[in-house]
Amino acid sequence: MRFGVTAGDGTPLTGHVVVTDAVAGRPMARAVVRGTEWTLDIPRQWPSSLYVARFHDDRPEEPEPERDAEHEVWFVVRAARPAATSSVLVSIPFATWRAYHRAGQPGRSLYYAEEPGRAARVSFTDPGGGPPPERWEEPLLRWLPGAGYPVEFCSGLDLDDGGELLSSYRLLVVNGHDEYWSAGMRDSVETFARKGGNLAFFAGNTAWWQMRLEDGGRTMVCHRDAAADPVRALDPRRTTVEWSSSPVDRPENSMTGVSFRNGAGSWGEGMGLIGRESYTVRFAGHWVFEGTGLRDGDTFARGALGYETDAAELDWSAGVPRATGRDGTPRSFAVLATADLRHWRTYGQGGWATMGVFRLGAGTVFNAATINWGRALADPVVDRITRNVLDRLGGRTPQPSWHTVGQAPRLRALAACEGLLFAVAEDGRTLLHREPSDQNLPWSVCPAAPGAAPEIRCLAAPREACHPTPLALLAVGADDRLFVRAPVSVPAPWTPAGRVPAGTTALAMCDNTLFAVTSHDDTLHHRPALRPDARWTALGPAGKASSLTVLNARLYAAGPDGLLTRPPVTTDAPFTPAGPFPSARALASYAGRLLAATHDGLLVSHPPESTPVV
Repeated sequence: MRFGVTAGDGTPLTGHVVVTDAVAGRPMARAVVRGTEWTLDIPRQWPSSLYVARFHDDRPEEPEPERDAEHEVWFVVRAARPAATSSVLVSIPFATWRAYHRAGQPGRSLYYAEEPGRAARVSFTDPGGGPPPERWEEPLLRWLPGAGYPVEFCSGLDLDDGGELLSSYRLLVVNGHDEYWSAGMRDSVETFARKGGNLAFFAGNTAWWQMRLEDGGRTMVCHRDAAADPVRALDPRRTTVEWSSSPVDRPENSMTGVSFRNGAGSWGEGMGLIGRESYTVRFAGHWVFEGTGLRDGDTFARGALGYETDAAELDWSAGVPRATGRDGTPRSFAVLATADLRHWRTYGQGGWATMGVFRLGAGTVFNAATINWGRALADPVVDRITRNVLDRLGGRTPQPSWHTVGQAPRLRALAACEGLLFAVAEDGRTLLHREPSDQNLPWSVCPAAPGAAPEIRCLAAPREACHPTPLALLAVGADDRLFVRAPVSVPAPWTPAGRVPAGTTALAMCDNTLFAVTSHDDTLHHRPALRPDARWTALGPAGKASSLTVLNARLYAAGPDGLLTRPPVTTDAPFTPAGPFPSARALASYAGRLLAATHDGLLVSHPPESTPVV
């Protein structure tokens, strides 16, 4: 690394430099500096980390040499062989650090936002530009090695063309205040996640502004105004405005799950509010809270919220918050905790904080949704949540293929159809429904239609509509009759549609074919779906299946030997094992994933990234 240096009065430097591993707090090198240049050769044995080189003038200086840390140069040493020591990569937000440097000085900083003299272009080669005084990133960085987590580091700027770098890792950690992202950064990170990489945002106000890198990465450009950015006419997608704004229209919460648009900010005198606020648990049964002892409604993480937070637009109509998806938050987002910070309006921006987790392609994304998460790591609950996320998403512990998405108290049957998940209660006559989302939503009763409802043994739903039969719920009655009902939450009658083999306990439909299991003789049967008068034909052993469903044009069965699968053919094809499976009473499928009601009363999901491969 080549450094250009001068003394405080602009003359050649006569002094020394100390290079420190800023994470470990360990001095790594010291050298005498004479003149206007100094070169650092990075020894191979230096670990991947965040480093700071501090230059000191041996002569008296006016003003003091510590002014705005312009005697410091911060840099990251990447691993020579990525993931050689860890599957976790931590990004350092140099772009945000540089944006805030020399705030309020005309032409020197991107701040303050509304001042006409602020710069639209700033250089990474200018003096200073290290972490702002609050040092939001420092607590988590210091915590990681002490907690036993070896990690590797990169600059956020490395992610601008970071596909190859990221491909070696299981988890990317974004920490503190990482507000400025280029299109290349987002493209690399989102592609990483969609291919199966995981993301953990222990951060807030993340990816709020789009910036561009120019001059070979030495200059950051952020006009904050589409009309002033000349790129708008050439490539509107790269215009340097808020990510959610026109003409970019790429809300950051499609990557992060949450946004500062719905979040809160408390500045100036309001910074004192940071230590007073807490999260409230909304989904204590989720794996993120394992080992914390928390229950829904408990508060935790006092002091972690501030000074800026992110949130999703929420719907509380079911009594449990869920993401509406209208603001760009993926519908798979599960709300884990919330904080009502609307009173922060007095000191800045009132809003919310929303902790959550969601699927992005084959990857999993966790977001703590606050800049200040690291400063609350002394709280045992915050410590445990952080460990749960790092262990599960970073690959330290095996990632279970099933995870809890709600309660399923003593349900007899499950089926998903036309955007709703239906269930039959223990009495066999009460039909329930809820959204088939990862949120822990309550079940609601479908009001009964006039007349007596049949007692139902099992449910099914077609994989797709088969003309002239529309999508519908299928049910097997206790008298071995087949019934059809519209897949709606309002009253609708059950209409007889033929008969099933005597003693049928499981049913599925795929490729215009009905499949039925009779448990008393462990036999799988089939008949054409559109011919109610057709005979049922035995296919062979049913693998002791207690429930059937169809996923990705395959039959899946739940039974005492676990999860089984076979193609939906009408020839002899035995069920084969399809991976670990919880002890379940009922099985269903929706949107590329399996859902099961377990014997201990939980609704669990098998996410797409771990869908069985056969």
